[in-house]
Amino acid sequence: MFESAEIGHKIDKATYKEEVPILREALLDAQYELKERSEFSVIILINGVDGAGKGETVNLLNEWMDPRLISTCAFAAPSDEELEKPYMWRYWRALAPKGKIGVLFGSWYTEPIVQRVLGDLKSPQLDRQIDDIVHFEKMLAHEGVLLLKFWFHLSKEKQKKRLHELEKDPDTRWRVTNQDWENFSKYDKFSRVSEHVLRETSTGDVPWIVVEGEDANYRSLTVGKLLLKEIRNRLDAKPESIEVSDAAPLLPPIDDLLLLDSLELDQEYSKKDYKAELEQLQGRLNLLSRHPKFKEHSVIAVFEGNDAAGKGGSIRRITAALDARQFSIIPVAAPTEDERMQPYLWRFWRHIPRKNRVSIFDRSWYGRVLVERVEGFCKEADWMRAYSEINDFEEQLTAQGAIIVKFWLAISKEEQLKRFKEREAIGFKRFKITEEDWRNREKWDDYVRAVGDMVERTSTDIASWTLVEANNKYYARIKILKTLCEAIEKELD
Repeated sequence: MFESAEIGHKIDKATYKEEVPILREALLDAQYELKERSEFSVIILINGVDGAGKGETVNLLNEWMDPRLISTCAFAAPSDEELEKPYMWRYWRALAPKGKIGVLFGSWYTEPIVQRVLGDLKSPQLDRQIDDIVHFEKMLAHEGVLLLKFWFHLSKEKQKKRLHELEKDPDTRWRVTNQDWENFSKYDKFSRVSEHVLRETSTGDVPWIVVEGEDANYRSLTVGKLLLKEIRNRLDAKPESIEVSDAAPLLPPIDDLLLLDSLELDQEYSKKDYKAELEQLQGRLNLLSRHPKFKEHSVIAVFEGNDAAGKGGSIRRITAALDARQFSIIPVAAPTEDERMQPYLWRFWRHIPRKNRVSIFDRSWYGRVLVERVEGFCKEADWMRAYSEINDFEEQLTAQGAIIVKFWLAISKEEQLKRFKEREAIGFKRFKITEEDWRNREKWDDYVRAVGDMVERTSTDIASWTLVEANNKYYARIKILKTLCEAIEKELD
């Protein structure tokens, strides 16, 4: 795969000096148009062998273009906090918003390659990470991100020569570390592993661009021209009128019986029994949160449900059992303008808890397959592919020790109407009812279908849905607490 990057590509100085001013002007024009339209972001990955000009290229891009519209992130060894989060977390946070260019010096490819070379990652584990990366990049492509992946290459002999040259020059000696020479001693293995990774991740959506790194003029013009070409192609492209999803089609039941229709929403549960069991379950939850093994886990509790189904009350019964320093509640409303400039999962990526912490989402990433689907806030292709993207996301969370519990609180249409009227009549509860709540009632049947599809596609063995019959608030709160405790106990045993 690297043969074409070992044949001695060169650009003479005269040609370079002639072409650079023209290229820089065109890049700036494209950059400002990108900002003005803010229809997509550009993410540039800079990877490759040591000494091949990666750092020089990053600096050059900031020199040639307006650095105010470029975010540059260089990744070193992960911090303690990053080690407690999913592997992709620190890269999720580094994504540039629409209208800007993000340059990632090192990327989600670096650690898997290095770990495989050092023997810390077995081949099946590497292939699993490769699969996760392909899914992630596919999601970015579908979200409109222009992702450019550059691999800077040198042959073994040329890398050795380059490292020696840098070491001899007092001005560049600092660039060569003991780690660089240690990596060089494993050049052949690095090359084999890198080639495998690049071959498996060079897709139609996001191909790799291999650049020979020996000649700085060739390297610089190659990156600059390809960057310009790809940005211009995207800016000048006609918008696609039809988007086709590769997700499996939804097949409604021929008898029209839907999942929520099967629930017995009216459950008997007395206030006396509720108070007794509530105290016992809250104590049980508190002890679990202080268990020594809990330090190796986090809890992510997701609450969805009909309006007025009792999500807030159930959440308060959970938090009452926890140390206030240990949990956070994330209420989810319509995305802000900043959030709209990122992939839809971005605003949830930022709130993933560290180990020994609990995050409670009052509404969640499932809005894409619920309200956004029903209200037409996104295209069908977007919410159809979201099922698999959500499953991938939750799988990454659980792989890092997160315990995910997901609740859908269901009430009848009649019970909802009763609670709406009660809220309107009580002054301190009036804030809980809005015009949007009344409007959502008009699409009750659409939401019933959407919930059924959501559960069918995203209730997995690692993150299953719990359907809560919530006409009786006492019953619902006890079921939720009991389910939460059992989920934590299962992981701690």
